[in-house]
Amino acid sequence: MKSSVKRHVEAISVLQFVLTFLLMGISFTALLLYLMFTSFWIVSVLYFVWFFLDSGTPERGGRRSVWFRRWAMWRQFKDYFPIKMVKTAELSPDRNYIFGCHPHGIMCFGPFCNFCTEANNFLRTFPGIRPTLAILGGVFRLPVYRDYLMSVGMCPVSKVSLDYLLSQTGTGNAVMIVIGGAAESLQCAPGEHALTLRGRKGFVRLALEHGADLVPVYTFGESDLYQQVIFKDGSWMKALQLRFQKIVGFAPCCFIGRAVLSSASWGMIPFNKPVTTVVGRPIRVPHVLVPSCEEVDTYHQLYMEELRALFDAHKVSCSLPASQKLSIL
Repeated sequence: MKSSVKRHVEAISVLQFVLTFLLMGISFTALLLYLMFTSFWIVSVLYFVWFFLDSGTPERGGRRSVWFRRWAMWRQFKDYFPIKMVKTAELSPDRNYIFGCHPHGIMCFGPFCNFCTEANNFLRTFPGIRPTLAILGGVFRLPVYRDYLMSVGMCPVSKVSLDYLLSQTGTGNAVMIVIGGAAESLQCAPGEHALTLRGRKGFVRLALEHGADLVPVYTFGESDLYQQVIFKDGSWMKALQLRFQKIVGFAPCCFIGRAVLSSASWGMIPFNKPVTTVVGRPIRVPHVLVPSCEEVDTYHQLYMEELRALFDAHKVSCSLPASQKLSIL
């Protein structure tokens, strides 16, 4: 049994992640703009000059910090749910990899914990492999927040950024892409296992162009961490969500979690339910500089079959009924 102090520390560690995810970028943007009109204006000027000079770093591999990835707080973060990582095959450091992460969920707690921190000892589990989680490029334009994201090993999910990682930094790179993106997050609900994947083939083309092996990854429990308010198709709220997604690149989800350190019936932090990220076996992909549509379709189909097999092999051990099916849309 965990002590009350342990439970509170875990909940606070998760709360800081949620608040960082939601507010850090806009808060530091507002703060630096405010300082421009105070006697501390030099702070903002110096930062923005450095920001401009350093603007290309996110797309050139970023600037990760091993110390930050090993921060003791991430262990508390992991224990709150808890989050586990299951390895099913060895990964050779002589190859590069593209991990397809599913499902998106609301905030990708499983992929963040397992690939952006050392809470579950990724570097020890996969020796010689350097993980990089690719996310929406627009957030790297937000001051200070961009540095936080780079420090844990994140990069923009842009062609320039991914090409650099897979061609300019040697072998042993594992680029993690959450394939479903914003469209999938809008359909995230407890008990649902529906993926937006059938029409997403860009990651397969990228793998062929660089000869990077494809690795299917499924995080069981990711969709159970919040109760999301899903609006009906055709409603004005759904239309607003889709419009916002089209303009900004991410979808504003209306979600309900649990409260921390209060008696409220709802709050911002996720429910403490088990989360298990299963890293599948690699699919060997040849190096084809200009892949044809037929080659892309072939490896995309092979990837979907391998992902479905991964789901079926581990669903019972992750507390799902044997009859549970994975839906690929």
